[in-house]
Amino acid sequence: MACRIPEVASLVKEAQEVFQKVFGGVALVAAVAPGRVNIIGEHTDYNDGFVFPMALPMVTVVVGRRVEGSRCRVHTTSPMADKPHQVEFPAPSPSTPLQPGSPSWANYVKGVVANFQGSISGFDAVVTTSVPLGGGLSSSASLEVATYTFLEALTGIHAPSLREKALACQRAEHDFANMPCGIMDQFISTMGKQGNALLIDCRSMESTLVPLSDPSVTLVITNSNVRHTLSGSEYPTRRRQCSEAAAALGKQSLRDATMKDLEEHKSSLSEEAFRRARHVISEIGRTQQAVEVLKAG
Repeated sequence: MACRIPEVASLVKEAQEVFQKVFGGVALVAAVAPGRVNIIGEHTDYNDGFVFPMALPMVTVVVGRRVEGSRCRVHTTSPMADKPHQVEFPAPSPSTPLQPGSPSWANYVKGVVANFQGSISGFDAVVTTSVPLGGGLSSSASLEVATYTFLEALTGIHAPSLREKALACQRAEHDFANMPCGIMDQFISTMGKQGNALLIDCRSMESTLVPLSDPSVTLVITNSNVRHTLSGSEYPTRRRQCSEAAAALGKQSLRDATMKDLEEHKSSLSEEAFRRARHVISEIGRTQQAVEVLKAG
């Protein structure tokens, strides 16, 4: 059965009402960032390949205001987030850098605060989201980008470019969630446009909007009911295996390898590493072909 996706305005209103109840007063700033689904290009972003995601109407909202002093308080309304649902930490300074800890959801917020390209004072904030946590729709990147956008509005200090903003959010996940993710999720959450998918070259960091204008095409997202977490999954292992396979082939990354290269070095790879590399090399080609077919109609 199809689920109803809350409108952004209703999520903002919900967050503002919770803010008034939890912190008192009015939230003066609101920021929004979408989740994503990847149409094609799986496990290719960290191999310098191509990915083809699209932003979703499911979003994360952060509302809040500045406060006196250096105390930062953040409250989440998500029942799926680990407890406690409210955290407090000092704004970072050279003498008191932020450190990851628990609950895990707060590490994505703290990571962005730590990687924000500007000075931050104290603030109160409420987070609410329609992106399912652990559903493979990039709830973490959505939270990171919404938090960075919130800080931009709060301070008036903006990232030099959307690319730099996405990279800062990626560093937040690397440093505070201990997850060596690729760039896809943060890029699409930062740069996605309604009615378009985004072809991303994960080596050059160049991206191209591709219209999804064919009314006969519908993308359906189904819930497998399998809880997805990068930090607790085989993701780091897969990334390491791909890096080792590229090295065995004498390549900087699997982006530079061909199926012929892979077959010639098959004996130097484990069966699992061979299958990982075969998927990545072929998937990079499939992604480019899929985009060309879509463009051609």
